Amino acid sequence: MLELIAQGPQPAQRWRQDVPVGGPYLLGRGFEADFPVPWDREISRRHLLIHAEPLSLTIGPASEKVNPVFVAGELQTTFTVSDGGRFAIGETSFSVRRKVSAATDRAPIEQASFDSQALRGVRFDDADRRIEVLTRLPDVILGTSSTEEIHGRLVDLILTGVPRADAAAIVTGQRPENVEILHQDRRRPLDGRLQPSGRLVAECLQSNRSVLHVWDAATADSPFTVAAESDWAFCTPLTLAGSQTAGLYVAGRIDATALLSQRHVRHALSEALQADVKFAELVAEILRSVLRLKSLERQTAGLKQFLAPPILAALGEGFDAKLLEPRECDATVLFCDLRGFSAKAEKASGDLVGLLERVSQALGVMTKEILAHNGVTGDFLGDAALGFWGWPFRSDEAPLDACRAALAIRKAFADAASNPDHPLRDFRMGIGIAHGPAVAGKIGTPEQVKFTVFGPIVNLASRLEGMTKQLRVPILIDEATAEIARTRLPRSVGRTRQLARVLPYGSERPLTVSELLPSQDDLPELSDADLETYEAAFAAFSAGKWDDAYRMLHRLPPEDRAPDFLNQLITSQNRIPPPGWDGVVKLPTK
Repeated sequence: MLELIAQGPQPAQRWRQDVPVGGPYLLGRGFEADFPVPWDREISRRHLLIHAEPLSLTIGPASEKVNPVFVAGELQTTFTVSDGGRFAIGETSFSVRRKVSAATDRAPIEQASFDSQALRGVRFDDADRRIEVLTRLPDVILGTSSTEEIHGRLVDLILTGVPRADAAAIVTGQRPENVEILHQDRRRPLDGRLQPSGRLVAECLQSNRSVLHVWDAATADSPFTVAAESDWAFCTPLTLAGSQTAGLYVAGRIDATALLSQRHVRHALSEALQADVKFAELVAEILRSVLRLKSLERQTAGLKQFLAPPILAALGEGFDAKLLEPRECDATVLFCDLRGFSAKAEKASGDLVGLLERVSQALGVMTKEILAHNGVTGDFLGDAALGFWGWPFRSDEAPLDACRAALAIRKAFADAASNPDHPLRDFRMGIGIAHGPAVAGKIGTPEQVKFTVFGPIVNLASRLEGMTKQLRVPILIDEATAEIARTRLPRSVGRTRQLARVLPYGSERPLTVSELLPSQDDLPELSDADLETYEAAFAAFSAGKWDDAYRMLHRLPPEDRAPDFLNQLITSQNRIPPPGWDGVVKLPTK
């Protein structure tokens, strides 16, 4: 009987199923399929029909419109595969193997188990050759792109490093009857197929120690086709990608009587095979280290898009994953949105791909500055980006870093606007920043992970960003952030001014909103004296002295758009505050 093995892009996306003679059997993404592949969107619900013969599978399309099937890199419609054959659809590869079960176990005449301490004193007679083989292992592993390729190269390396071995395999199975061969090879193709000892594999994986068995070939049929005085095999625990536990199974023939007499087999084994077991253990240890390195590299590469370099450095290698779990913290949230995106999409209906590329560049500007200022990038919400500070490590600098990031984003868009050839020349943005208690951390599935923050301050930051349109300024900050920025942010970096006390649409709590501005050197058209004039006008406005507020607002330079908000309110009421005026402006919309 043949068996079909499917392997998706993730280690867990794998199955191995028998294909009984007959058919047709359906392979597809739907769960009604005989061989379901639910993880690959490139595979149709009804993709292939499989007819099974004892030694081959004939495979063809189940419907007219299915994505292509590749066999040996070539597009095929109907094809036949036999033992060792492979084909691929989308991100999933399929291989066909003749089913091999574990050998019917017989009691070994000698057996031994080893731990690292017991093997430490074993010396290699051919140390130079063994070391040369071991030095190739990291490149063998790092140069592979799939789990199956790692298995194949590992088995080849073992056969090179253990000359007396006739066959080697990667096996799994905690119970003798459940042993599965993930990959196998033999030194001479004409030898029979390897049938691993289920008892040996189970003993090795259950004890997590290397185990050696020797059998007397005269007592039963050997798993090999060539007669010998004794058959031997050992199995060494192995950790594969995704922390899968497996065994490195190595088998061969040895004439124990040629080494010494039959009653001294144990000593003969010690001399002849312990060095091979030690070599296999070294391979397993190097593999474990290299795979751990690859895992750390993948983890770091995945985190780089979310976490700033100082945070990654503070986490260190092999950090406790609990540090990234959601928890309460004092966070500062920055919400940045592109202005007028819907209008741009309508105008660019003939080149939406080009518009999307420009939006991606704009989002890249935002995330670059968030990460450059020690922040964490959260979700993309259409044409908006979310960043936050204060997690995974508490930081008194969180509000200040958020302010610096916002000012850097403002400058990047201002520089683009001044360059007629820049792809972002006509993009404008609005930023809202809020500081307070929140819950932040990693969420998602094993296939898709993201970092995000929850809590009222997230909604507040989003509301503040929306208010930038009504108050006609690029950056708005809440009271908590403004208080910290006023006392701790150097004026050579940024400045603040109170703009208004507002009641957001749908809210019952008024809040004082402030603008965050560049330094006077970076924004010379708006001096420190101008900011003082505005705040004096705001105080008069809040106190109901609208005539005084009106006169002071008109002293400000025309480049300053912030006074327009209060001026419009004052003129619409003929400079007379409404009855019961409490200084709070009720915003009509979000």
